Formats: sequence, structure tokens, C-alpha cells
Amino acid sequence: MNKELTEKAIQEYWDQWFVKGLQDFVRVPNLTPMVDSEYLTNGKVEQSIDLVHQYIEKLEIPGLKQTKIQPAGMTPLIVYEVPGEGKNIMLYGHLDKQPYGPGWDADKLPTDPVIIGDYMYGRGCSDDGYAPFIVMLAVKLALL
Repeated sequence: MNKELTEKAIQEYWDQWFVKGLQDFVRVPNLTPMVDSEYLTNGKVEQSIDLVHQYIEKLEIPGLKQTKIQPAGMTPLIVYEVPGEGKNIMLYGHLDKQPYGPGWDADKLPTDPVIIGDYMYGRGCSDDGYAPFIVMLAVKLALL
């Protein structure tokens, strides 16, 4: 893919897919199992997984396959496979978020994404929550 085509594709997906998806992800209060004793029953893990999957499906990546692996009493592992030739690569991210704690500005809530300048503020947007979005966008662009 040439540079102009790559830049055009990124512009096409950036605001309405990547940024919007990450904002929607921040809104889900899916806290780490270390602080949320109801993580297996409150539906927030599934809400995060479903939201991310809906965004990934919008990319219409040919042959994409999702597998969910969830041992009893554990958080699920979601695996995406894209058919192709060559070497396999594995990339990691997580959908749970660290506890909110003190230190937030009075005008910024942890689950209310705010963009100021070039930065997005909100819990999870820079702590691997972006990983499925940026990785799958890179896969989409590689297939163009």
C-alpha cells in the first residue's frame, strides 16, 4: 500500500471508527477483577467484549473469526484470527480498567471521554483499551 492510500484510509476510519469506538469503550465501567467482586456476574465484561466486537465487525475484514475461551471463574480470552499466508503474530490488550481512585480533574469523569487538543481523557483509553481498535485497524489497512 502506498503512503497516500494509507493516509486516506486512516483518515476514513480515524474519527468515526477509532476515536468514536474508543470513546464508547471508555463509557463502559468494566473494572479489573481485582476491585470488582461481581465481574463474572454484572455483565460489564460482556458489554466491553460486545462493544469492541461490534466495532471490529464494522471493518468488514474478510474471513475474520472470533473465538472466546473462558475457563470457569476466569475472565475470557478473546482471540481474533485473520486467514492469510505467512507468519503468525500475537498482539495483546485487555478490556478491564484500573480502579478510578483520586486525582481526576473535577470536570473529567473516568467513564466520560473528553478530548482536549490531541489527547483523550477517560479510564482505559491509554491502558491497553485502545489495543483491539488500533490492531484491527492496522489489519484492515494491511489488507487494502
